[in-house]
Amino acid sequence: MKYSMRGNIDPFIVMDVMEKARKAEENGRNIIHLEVGQPSTAIPFEALRRTSHIMKRDPLGYTVALGLPELRKKISELYGRWYNLDLDPARVVITSGSSGAFILSFISLFDVGARVGIGTPGYPSYRQILKSLGVFPVDIKTSFENKFQPTKDDILSNRLDGLLVASPSNPSGTMLDQNELAELIETSKSVGANFISDEIYHGLEYEKKAVSALEITDQCYVINSFSKFFSMTGWRVGWMVVPKDHIRVVERLAQNLFICPPHISQVAAIEALSCENELSQYIEIYRKNRQIIMHELPQIGFQNFAPPDGAFYFYVDISKYSNDSLSFCDDVLKEVGVAITPGVDFDPERGNTTIRISYARSTDEISEGINRLGNFMKKRGYFC
Repeated sequence: MKYSMRGNIDPFIVMDVMEKARKAEENGRNIIHLEVGQPSTAIPFEALRRTSHIMKRDPLGYTVALGLPELRKKISELYGRWYNLDLDPARVVITSGSSGAFILSFISLFDVGARVGIGTPGYPSYRQILKSLGVFPVDIKTSFENKFQPTKDDILSNRLDGLLVASPSNPSGTMLDQNELAELIETSKSVGANFISDEIYHGLEYEKKAVSALEITDQCYVINSFSKFFSMTGWRVGWMVVPKDHIRVVERLAQNLFICPPHISQVAAIEALSCENELSQYIEIYRKNRQIIMHELPQIGFQNFAPPDGAFYFYVDISKYSNDSLSFCDDVLKEVGVAITPGVDFDPERGNTTIRISYARSTDEISEGINRLGNFMKKRGYFC
């Protein structure tokens, strides 16, 4: 049978790296996972206990398409605590992870052939989801000097129908301050481009608080998830906040595309929202890991990397040692058993000379992984 051209998209390379690591583990090797933003921490214990209790007495059938009202209300209250915003729960849409939110956002905001700006390096799935929907991703080549974030000039020079921005970003971990974010929002509005803010890493900040686009305007889509701060990657539950006049549009799409997000995951999310104290302790693990890597990378030959303001990644320049990040990462996995992600996943044109290192795992794993990476570099003669 034929397959559609829309389905002929690039792989999500980090998932391929995960599969190579899995096969190595299957063959008895010990692999340190620095390739994926997968917290080593679990959903808070109390949330898991309460969810387990509910599973025993509730059949957990379909929910309404926009998600459980209690969960939507609790998320709106979160915006009050985190950003001092009075958010109408009706504007909150529960989704099957942030991936479901991206699909709903792109379909509701853009027609086939629309041009949507995405910063490179950036999250690979933005590009592939847009392409599969017949929307044209416009790569904006960001720079270290601009914190690997788009600028006002990028918007004005690219004839955009939309702009998607992530702060903190993946893979660099850099953040926009309020003035920088406001300038992007206002410039997008001036050229008639819809604005989407990916805020999946909010809550994971180390020096200053991340700014939500909702602190600046209601005329945007905001996407978030329970995967990262709440340590619920495999539960596949996220949310989006949309303008009031878009609620019904998104609801109709959600009804037909997804019916509803997983009921059990929504229940767990409700409980997790009551466990912020425990979750805040997880941040201290990431903070310690961040300090270890920031100190150790220059010691093993990696001098240039983006300042990781938030999230749990380092985006590292390897141009002194390789112009083939895929092969570099393959060699590291084969020789020392450390899984890391090649930069071409995030920047198809310039990513051959970069890698991403995740510090979401336990501190012991991070220390061992960096030690092994140092051994690899020393064995190759890259430093003494």
